[in-house]
Amino acid sequence: MRIWGKIIRDNHLLRDTVVVLEGPQRRTLKIFEGLRLICMEFDLAVPTWLDVNVKEFQRIAKTRFRQDSFIEQIPFDYLEIQVIEDDIP
Repeated sequence: MRIWGKIIRDNHLLRDTVVVLEGPQRRTLKIFEGLRLICMEFDLAVPTWLDVNVKEFQRIAKTRFRQDSFIEQIPFDYLEIQVIEDDIP
């Protein structure tokens, strides 16, 4: 599985990274681990999954974490994660 993480401010891409997750873990665990790795790369606290994030991710394999998902202030508009390659056939 590959997950693309992007930091966006004023409709401009500030930073991005792609994490590759392999192994027998369930898809949900891979997504949580991918988000953790992306946040480590960007030196961010891992955001909280709100209901809107869960529903959006289930629907389109992509979601945006805005200020309300973070405890501290963030210097960007949102962190977006998106599955760009899935293990599931």
